[in-house]
Amino acid sequence: MTETKTEPAATRSPLDRFFDLSGRGTTVGREVRGGITTFFAMAYIILLNPIILGGAKDITGATLSIPQLTTMTALSAAIATIIMGLVGNAPLALAAGLGINAVVAYQAAPQMTWAQAMGLVVLEGIVIVLLALTGVRERIMNSIPLALKHAIAVGIGTFIALIGLVDAGFVTSDQPSPPLTLGTGGTLATWPVLVFAVGLLLMIVLYTRRVPGAILIGIVVATVLAVAIEANARIPDGGWGVVTPKMPEDLLAAPDFGLLFQVDLFGGFGRAGFITALVVLFTLVLSGFFDAMGTILGISDEAGLVDEKGRVPRLGRILAVDGLSASLGGLTSSSANTVYVESAAGVGEGARTGLANLVTGALFVGTLFLTPLAAVVPAQAAAPALVLVGALMMTQVAKVDWRDLDLAIPAFLTIVMMPFTYSITNGIGAGLVVYTLIKAGRGKWREVYYPLWIAAAVFAVYFALHPIRELLGVG
Repeated sequence: MTETKTEPAATRSPLDRFFDLSGRGTTVGREVRGGITTFFAMAYIILLNPIILGGAKDITGATLSIPQLTTMTALSAAIATIIMGLVGNAPLALAAGLGINAVVAYQAAPQMTWAQAMGLVVLEGIVIVLLALTGVRERIMNSIPLALKHAIAVGIGTFIALIGLVDAGFVTSDQPSPPLTLGTGGTLATWPVLVFAVGLLLMIVLYTRRVPGAILIGIVVATVLAVAIEANARIPDGGWGVVTPKMPEDLLAAPDFGLLFQVDLFGGFGRAGFITALVVLFTLVLSGFFDAMGTILGISDEAGLVDEKGRVPRLGRILAVDGLSASLGGLTSSSANTVYVESAAGVGEGARTGLANLVTGALFVGTLFLTPLAAVVPAQAAAPALVLVGALMMTQVAKVDWRDLDLAIPAFLTIVMMPFTYSITNGIGAGLVVYTLIKAGRGKWREVYYPLWIAAAVFAVYFALHPIRELLGVG
């Protein structure tokens, strides 16, 4: 981490001293812009998470209320993000994790009640907190070679860029072959894709000209363009994806807190069976543990917050808050919260401290009452930020010594497996397993710190989870 000259403590404002703004080379204005940008980049979860959870049924056939899920998703994200800002002092926003919510909806819920499924989410967070407080999680993170940490950052960059391209419809998977193609049938032929293209090109021009707020300006302009197109063009239903960009009739909506604390902590073990519930819990812990780990390392590296050994300041606190936030997601029935890769959009706008989180969290609080207005920004307006930030994170690929095959091959697999499998966890797992195998195969097993051997063994079980479940007779 580069040294920055700071002002004498006596001349610094209380806000500066608490968040160390001058020490991290940032300002209140940059933190506010970064916090707003992060919110817009991840605001889609307020609508998408209720759709995923609300579209599934538990073992009794019960479904969760979409309005209640919307309220809980915003509330949980607000609390978790603000706590991370105050305790971890890091520009890492949190909300219900995509992928984790799918495990809850389609793996846990069909075998138990919703309350019991959310109880497993609470237990997941407790396990992660214990791993953080005992230092196990931090030791694993610090034992990862620096080259692989840079590879994780690059992999996340490619991953979020692909997320942006897919969310915007610029890249689709409608055809059986090839698995991905340009636009619809190989052409860019829709108004929503035009909005994405205009937003991305505008962001690139503004950012390369070093215009303050370039990413945020791009999102706002693209949103205005989308609203205008929706009002004047014939866009088929679902053409914009989850969010249709049109001004709502009512700006205010009363929040519904009916799902708060609706949990059954251990009931899932009795309802689904001990082994089945344990497998679900293992999957939740593994996904939450390594997804957040990779995101924290990647975004902290991009923000310039790591030292020369790749260590993140206040890492213990950050990891503890991450686990606590997962449990909070269970208590609110919004699924486990995790650190969002979209935080990189705010970092790209200048965010360097937890002050940006307070801004993002405050906007999530606002959406409790302004849910209709939050539904105006379509994915095509926010997705360009992910693509641009992905390009910026790619610059860290130069920090990997590609001549050293012991590191180059695991680094490559870490980078490509994230976008190719749509999972940060899979990328980290592939890199760590191959790295340990290479060292063992070359008789250099002593160069691998013991936490990595444990992590590699866990990932080996994770990748072989399906045959193991079949062997144990677990469906």
